[in-house]
Amino acid sequence: MRAWALGAALLCMWMPAAAESTQVFQVDFHNPQITPARWTLTLYPDGKGHFHSERGTASAQDPPTMETPDVDRDVTLSERFAGRVFRDVRDHTVVRGECESHMKVAFQGWKKLSYTGPDGSWSCEFNYSRNKEVQDLGESLMAVAGTILEGVRLEMLLQHDRLGLDKEMDYITEASADGRLTQLCAIRGILERLADDDGVLDRVRKRARILLAKQDK
Repeated sequence: MRAWALGAALLCMWMPAAAESTQVFQVDFHNPQITPARWTLTLYPDGKGHFHSERGTASAQDPPTMETPDVDRDVTLSERFAGRVFRDVRDHTVVRGECESHMKVAFQGWKKLSYTGPDGSWSCEFNYSRNKEVQDLGESLMAVAGTILEGVRLEMLLQHDRLGLDKEMDYITEASADGRLTQLCAIRGILERLADDDGVLDRVRKRARILLAKQDK
């Protein structure tokens, strides 16, 4: 994850309800080779948003693993993170011609960025972009989606495989430190449940408390 997103990565808090915004930013992701094959994140300037994912038709993993189901839920990101996204969009720092580089690079999945507001609208789609701002924004939003999906996985493990939480929390701790995951406030609810649950391993509770503390710094 690039520098512009690092400052907002863990500065998360639940924001009060705000009036409906006329500005909307959305990223649509599609890669039929992985699961979920599709997801959409809609975001408003106050950090409120909605996430929707669909598994797709990719073959199940071998050996079988617990797959994340289709997701359709409201989410809350930090207002600072959302503000940076909309500020860059309004300043057109992420709109400088065509998004797609057409370079021969590994397929990372199609990302379609879209914005609608009183100052106009635009969209662009890319696998990999030479535009640093576009590429950085895409990577940051991918990290947000990864966090949301990890939160769903934690909920499943808490219900069906509590011992599996230890390994998953280890991954989340590492991935949130190196930028593969960001905006832990999006999964604050499940982290709080784990931090207070005497029925899970002590290591899991401790990691949940550490992650909750980091997001408020």
